[in-house]
Amino acid sequence: MSFFNTASTSTAVGSSTAADKDVEVADPPTDSISSLSFSPQADYLAVGSWDNNVRIYEVGAGGQTQGKAMYGHQGPVLSVCWNKEGNKILSGGADNAGRMFDVTTGQSSQIAMHDAPIRTVRWIETPQGGILATGSWDKTLKYWDLRSPNPISTVQLPERCYTMDVVYPLLVVGTAERHIQIFNLTNPTTAFKTMVSPLKWQTRVVSCFPAANGFAVGSVEGRVAIQYVEEKDASNNFSFKCHRRDQNPSTKDQSLVYAVNDITFHPVHGTFSTCGSDGTINYWDKDARTRLKTFEPCPGPVPTTAFNRTGTIFAYAVSYDWSKGHSGMTPGHPNKIMLHAVKDDEVKRKPPKR
Repeated sequence: MSFFNTASTSTAVGSSTAADKDVEVADPPTDSISSLSFSPQADYLAVGSWDNNVRIYEVGAGGQTQGKAMYGHQGPVLSVCWNKEGNKILSGGADNAGRMFDVTTGQSSQIAMHDAPIRTVRWIETPQGGILATGSWDKTLKYWDLRSPNPISTVQLPERCYTMDVVYPLLVVGTAERHIQIFNLTNPTTAFKTMVSPLKWQTRVVSCFPAANGFAVGSVEGRVAIQYVEEKDASNNFSFKCHRRDQNPSTKDQSLVYAVNDITFHPVHGTFSTCGSDGTINYWDKDARTRLKTFEPCPGPVPTTAFNRTGTIFAYAVSYDWSKGHSGMTPGHPNKIMLHAVKDDEVKRKPPKR
């Protein structure tokens, strides 16, 4: 089913000269984009927006896209994810509701509730089956079995949830006031470890390593920390500056500092991307502590990014992220989703230095 009046598709990449150009998704949301998530089973992209809707696009082999479905919240959508089978999309929003869209029936229903906006939703595939985790500004983390209207359990967080990520059995929550709580999902109701962020400024994003032995933290002050869970790996912890600019080219002072909005790990190579309010995207190798690629700057902030299941497509949004408040919301601000065909040498780890 199509939610567009016309079955319009974006232009596929044709000529070899255009092959390096990133492809723009047709019919993007009408307001800022908050969240991107690829299906774990096929090249379908779910997109959450401040226009209160979740849109699902099919991505073809040449990067051409077609809108397949859309469903709504009663407030801005802040987070989207898929279940493991790729037949359900889960979303959380400023209407305090978690919703589920059934891809096979085309129906959406409410499956979660908080006392304040749901900032982040994550699907957890456990040995006992799949559950949904929701983190809210009401300072709770809730676990839901989609067959039951009440949460399996509710965990009190030290502050409002700003970000959360899961790679079973690791779940990491970042809250206001720079608290970070680490959960071992074999005991999901009690934090395995509580710490203050290694970064001195507000936490914007946490993202778990694919090996589930640590996580990356991004802050509003143009900095990323690489953090391992176990004390024995603590010597590998470090942080680095990124998403900064010089006030003027002659000074090289890096005094213009931007938020790190998202950190996404490559599903095959374990390298990762960062994106920021400065409109730039970088790929990094944490083990070699090196930058692998820098994208051409975008015409606006990049709020969110996602790799597809094979790591061959990298989706990123370009839209206003409110990093400069109301005054930054200028008419004609770009609002689009771009697809980048990932080349292996951009994301492959660097061989260790001899």
